[in-house]
Amino acid sequence: MIKHLEDTNTSAVIRTLDEIREEGGVVALGRVLTLLIHTQTGAEEDAIEAANDASREHPMRVIVISRNTDDVRAEEDPRLDAEIRVGGDAGASEVVLLQCRGEVGSRLIGVVQGLLLPDAPIVAWWPTFMPTRPSESQLGSIAHRRITDTGAQEEPREALRALADGYAPGDTDLSWTRLTNWRAHLAAMLDQPPYTPVSAVTVCGSLDNPSVHLMSAWLRCRLHVPVRLRSPEAGMPIGSSGLSSIVLQRGEEENSLTRIEHGTGLMRQTGQPDHRVALSRRGLRDQLSEELRRLDADEMYREVLASFALLEEEEQ
Repeated sequence: MIKHLEDTNTSAVIRTLDEIREEGGVVALGRVLTLLIHTQTGAEEDAIEAANDASREHPMRVIVISRNTDDVRAEEDPRLDAEIRVGGDAGASEVVLLQCRGEVGSRLIGVVQGLLLPDAPIVAWWPTFMPTRPSESQLGSIAHRRITDTGAQEEPREALRALADGYAPGDTDLSWTRLTNWRAHLAAMLDQPPYTPVSAVTVCGSLDNPSVHLMSAWLRCRLHVPVRLRSPEAGMPIGSSGLSSIVLQRGEEENSLTRIEHGTGLMRQTGQPDHRVALSRRGLRDQLSEELRRLDADEMYREVLASFALLEEEEQ
C-alpha cells in the first residue's frame, strides 16, 4: 500500500500511519530500529530498495528525507510532501518518504522527531552526499550509528580525511564494509602455517577508491610493517572494493590473495596448494545489513582512520 500526502506536516503523517494500521490491520510490532536515510532527490529508490531488503533481517521503520543538501534554498516555498509505504511495498518495514523544500529542510530534526520509534536505536545513512562531520549534522546528532559512503563522493580521499578528522563513536563507512571478505581471507591466511612474520605488504588496486586506502591503513595498523600501494596491471579484475591483489612478504617467500574473476580470488601460500576463495561483489543490501548488525562503536574502524590520517601526513 502506498499513500501520498501533499503539502503536509509530521502530525498528518503520524495520523495517516495510525489510520492505515487501524483500517488494514498493519502493525509496527517487532520493529527494532529507525533508519533515517538522507539522500538526493531522484536517488531515493535505490536506497529504499536496499533498506527494504535489509529489513527482512532487521525489521525497522525507514524514514527517507529527500533533499540535496542541508542548505536552505531561499527561493523555494516551505513545503513538505510525504509518501507512506507499508505491506508489500515496504518489505518488512514501514517506509515514510519525506520531500523537504525551502526552510523545511533546515529543521530536519523537527520533521522526523515525531516519526521515530520510541525506545529504539536510530541509524542515520547518507547513501549519496555526506556531511563533513556526521555526528554534528542534523540527523547524525540524534543517531546512535552513522553510515556514510566515501566511495560515492567526488573526492573520496578528501572525504576520508574529513571523516578521520571528525570521527565520533558510532561512525562507519561502506568503503570499510566492502573490505570484510578480503579481511577475513587475509586473517585466515595469517592463522595458517608458515608462521613466518610479515615484513612488508603490497596492496594493488584503484588508487581513487577509498577502500584501497583503508585496506592499506588496516594492514599497517595490524601488522606494523611498510605497506606499498600500486595501481593494478591492465586487464586485472577489480570489484566494488577497488582491490585486485594483496601480497604479503614473509621472509624470502610471498603469500598473496588475488582477484582472478569478479566473484573469485586465488590464495597462494608457501607450502600449500593454490586454492580459490569467494570474493563476490556484495550488493548494497548486504553492506547495509552488515552495518545494522552492530550499533556499538567500531573501534577497529576508528584505529584504521587514524592510521590512514597518519599515512596522509607522511605523504605530504
